[in-house]
Amino acid sequence: MAIMVTQTINRFYKKADAAADDSGAGWRVQLDGRSVKTPAKADFLLPSEVLAREIAAEWDAQGEKILPHTMPIMQRAATAIDRVRPNRPTVVAELTGYGRSDLLCYRAAFPEDLIERQAKAWQPLLDWVAQELGIELVVTEGVMPVSQNEDALARIQGLVDGFDDYYLTALHNLTTVSGSVIIGLAVMHGRISAQQASECALLDEEYSIEQWGDDAEAVERRDRHRAEILATGRYLELLMAR
Repeated sequence: MAIMVTQTINRFYKKADAAADDSGAGWRVQLDGRSVKTPAKADFLLPSEVLAREIAAEWDAQGEKILPHTMPIMQRAATAIDRVRPNRPTVVAELTGYGRSDLLCYRAAFPEDLIERQAKAWQPLLDWVAQELGIELVVTEGVMPVSQNEDALARIQGLVDGFDDYYLTALHNLTTVSGSVIIGLAVMHGRISAQQASECALLDEEYSIEQWGDDAEAVERRDRHRAEILATGRYLELLMAR
């Protein structure tokens, strides 16, 4: 019997563990010997033991209530199976589209200290992606759209499409939260850490908070996005450990 949990319920199992699939094709998470399924009731077959054991640990850490939102690695692995795999062309196209309006390409026109801060944090990533991955993007000031070279966008598409479903899920999370496919690719290729990615992605928010003081909504948004990026960084570490 398979187990699927999508909402807060009482804990109904004693022990979570990881077990190799009988076919040898991957690893499963089991609750008292019964395999977990994804929220969409799909087969929850994972590519590595280390990933399965981390997710089993998330299940083991639950208290009297099972809180799905406290299991970020489970969420990401299930997303790879339920949402990315069946919609892969759409996901690739969405991520490629971020190259047309990448956060790193839209710089402030003032004040000077923000201009300098953006250049220091963002320009090295654009230089890296041009030199190492052959993607040259145009930088502009303000929010008016700028046209990007179609060759650069085609290059982004090829790189994005080269990731398997599990890695593509990580890239999708990094890109959509940060607003930058370049930040996402930089993490995927080990150019920056997830912590550094969060600093780049939240640079403008941090600057606003410094200038205008804490705003509860802005701080909550910043903290939520930072947590999302760091959790994705951990998920990516587990994928790379296999």
